[in-house]
Amino acid sequence: MLSHHEQDPRIKIAKRVAQELREGDIVNLGVGIPTLIPDYLGKKQVYLQSENGLLGMGPTPPEEKIDMDLISASKKPVSMLPGASLFDSADAFAMIRGGHVDVAVLGALQVDQSGEIANWAVPGQRILGVGGAMDLLAGAKKVIVTLTHQTKNGDPKLVKTLTYPRTGLRKADLIITEKAVFQVADGQLILVEKDPELTLGQLRSITDAHFEIAADLSVSFK
Repeated sequence: MLSHHEQDPRIKIAKRVAQELREGDIVNLGVGIPTLIPDYLGKKQVYLQSENGLLGMGPTPPEEKIDMDLISASKKPVSMLPGASLFDSADAFAMIRGGHVDVAVLGALQVDQSGEIANWAVPGQRILGVGGAMDLLAGAKKVIVTLTHQTKNGDPKLVKTLTYPRTGLRKADLIITEKAVFQVADGQLILVEKDPELTLGQLRSITDAHFEIAADLSVSFK
């Protein structure tokens, strides 16, 4: 039986993203679910970059080794791997804007059926702050979006049209929820993996956005 921790949908998403990252990638992790990814990389050598000035971020340190002077851009305690570099935010954003980040993994509030992303503000509520997301959308070579499939109220987060402010013109390349994985190609979502416990009809019922189905659809995403 899975533990409560293992049943957390955010953990499932973080583990799937970790599989997606390639050896040697320079990767920037956004706020929310992406902050969980370092704990599931295992021995894979990727270089985690943070816009507050760190390249070579390691997994979450044990409680007795937490140093709140060493935090990510999400203000989470982090560790440094051997060979890590510290620099100022100006250099960190120069890396991002200069196209030196291979993959940006962003949390999101909504994604529309063309792959457009909203991740920084809910109308009528306190502004979250866009952070470096706009720069990452413009500068990263690949953008992976992570989000739970539905809100706490059961509303779909993959929608036909964004109702929240969009983050930028650049669209997602890959979208990973706890229910499914979608590629974005030619302005539409392509379902490439789904939870085997869901039928296609059940998945469509919790997904407002239209999506096509890949010919080689995998049902191994558990």
